[in-house]
Amino acid sequence: MVEENNKKQEEKKGPSDVPSSDTPKVEKTEKEEKKEEKKDQQVSITKQEKGKKRKGKKKKVKKQVSLGRAYVQATYNNTIVTFTDQNGNVLAWSSAGQCGFRGPKKATPYAASVIVSKASEKVEPYGLKEVNVFVKGVGTGREAAVRAINANGIQVLSIKDITPIPHNGCRPRKPRRV
Repeated sequence: MVEENNKKQEEKKGPSDVPSSDTPKVEKTEKEEKKEEKKDQQVSITKQEKGKKRKGKKKKVKKQVSLGRAYVQATYNNTIVTFTDQNGNVLAWSSAGQCGFRGPKKATPYAASVIVSKASEKVEPYGLKEVNVFVKGVGTGREAAVRAINANGIQVLSIKDITPIPHNGCRPRKPRRV
């Protein structure tokens, strides 16, 4: 009798009410099928891309600049050299830190000559032959940088000092008592 009652209750509940172990598995398989479809789509896209001829990047034609400007910023701590065209668009630059100098060695005249040689190598593809030099700052590398520009095959047309000079602008700090 107990068995008959159980069968009747199961028939009343129907298949949707009875918890079965098949329903969660069906959801998992649907999810897995979606994942597999996505993977198949990605694989087909990559196969299509492989079939196409890849267009290589065109080599960027560098404009030829025969006359330009060289800016030398020589501070107590560093030296920076920048080569530009006549409009001021930067062609190449280099600094002491970029060349591997650290600490107090960055402001030396030797570092300035190395900086200029590295910057002149970068500017070679542009065909820069003549420059107007603008020197800014009071560091020890300013004269060495100008000499190195001339030594690296770039003709120096003019040298102009553009170091900012105050016209008694800011109030100086109080003198030290020693």
